[in-house]
Amino acid sequence: MPMPKKYSTKRKIVIVVALCCLLVGGILYQLADRYLIEHVEVVVAAETVSSAAKTVNDLSASSTNSSEVVSDDWNYSSDNTTISIKQVVTGSGSDQITYYVADVQVSDASLIQSAFADNSFGRNITEDTSDIAADHEAVFAINGDYYGFRSDGVIIRNGILYRNEPAREAVALYADGTMAAYDEEEVSAETLLANGVLQTLSFGPALIQSGELVQDLDNVKIDTNFGNRSISSSNPRTGIGMISPNHYVFVVVDGRSDESRGMTLDEFAQVFDGLGATEAYNLDGGGSSTMYFMGRVVNNPQGKQEERGVSDILYLGEG
Repeated sequence: MPMPKKYSTKRKIVIVVALCCLLVGGILYQLADRYLIEHVEVVVAAETVSSAAKTVNDLSASSTNSSEVVSDDWNYSSDNTTISIKQVVTGSGSDQITYYVADVQVSDASLIQSAFADNSFGRNITEDTSDIAADHEAVFAINGDYYGFRSDGVIIRNGILYRNEPAREAVALYADGTMAAYDEEEVSAETLLANGVLQTLSFGPALIQSGELVQDLDNVKIDTNFGNRSISSSNPRTGIGMISPNHYVFVVVDGRSDESRGMTLDEFAQVFDGLGATEAYNLDGGGSSTMYFMGRVVNNPQGKQEERGVSDILYLGEG
């Protein structure tokens, strides 16, 4: 006996609705898996953390007994490290820009270290910059490249290779105190390690190379990830530059607020050029942009004194 037509129609509707729910549910799960669900690949053991900090302790121990740290809200000085931070405000009204420059000199490049959120390497593992910094007793820190937002890139941290998926223009910090941008698809991770690379950061683009400003930054394209804003327009920024070996400048720009509109990439590059940087590289910005010093956040993250969780930081400890 054939099924009544009205029941047949209802059954089709139920099937269609069920299939739609499965499809939407699958898409939502894929998005959550890509952008929200933590994927821990490596838990950094305590001895690894201690090893990464060993050089700092060794350098401190080698200092004279008369060594003493001198510091205030904007400066820090020891036998091995000097940090000087200044706030710069330019323009006015809707064109005002507020940014922070940290001039850093170290006796050894290994004093600049990296740390992961929750001491774990993987995707979507985040903590506030200040929390990661405090966990590692950092004197100074900035957010890194947010490597955990993606699954590619060459990630070397404190001399250890964690990921080897070449994808973009990255920057390398070497044991001799120099830094330089490089193409991940042209220089192997093995070569980097053999040449003494301590840290790589995979974001971009390079702003200054070999003393020359990179041209046409307004048209640069980095990654096209879900939810990303334009990389070249006015935004909060974080970047690292090198003036000379073991002499670095870190710059964090506030934005998206009444106090600061942020900077374009070209403006950001000009700042590093004006500071005398011979190399400079753009790191993760936007809501991630954070500068930490002596137990406090120096800048105004997200324009509302509210940090956004990140996957990693660069920092300096007592040294």
